[in-house]
Amino acid sequence: MSAPSRPVRTGARATRSGFGKVLVTLYAVFAVGATSRALFQILTKYDEAPLAYGLSAAAAVVYVVATLALVVDRGWARRLAWAAVSFEAVGVLVVGTFSLLRPEHFPEPTVWSDYGLGYLLIPLFLPFLGLWWLRRTRG
Repeated sequence: MSAPSRPVRTGARATRSGFGKVLVTLYAVFAVGATSRALFQILTKYDEAPLAYGLSAAAAVVYVVATLALVVDRGWARRLAWAAVSFEAVGVLVVGTFSLLRPEHFPEPTVWSDYGLGYLLIPLFLPFLGLWWLRRTRG
């Protein structure tokens, strides 16, 4: 008697496979970078730019959550990845626009200010790559 076979998912790939490895690596680098930057800013000079440093901390949380959610191959993690990456896309567009229109509110840059210009615009493109990859690997 043979063991029951598991259903085969055709066309579906894990979010961490193929190009997903590059994507997860980029998210992990931004998670570490944004977290360390936000912690340093908040602990040493929060009074200088509380809005900017608070947004840096929010971006750090989003990058950490997105990284972990992209690595875990479970339904709940996939939904969490969609939420985190979507929030990131909106965040970088809103903060990027607001930082250009009202630069006086951003005496210090954040990861998302100026659409991530200080990071070679990677924060602008990363969430859209993430959303594309999530759609491409839908399970």
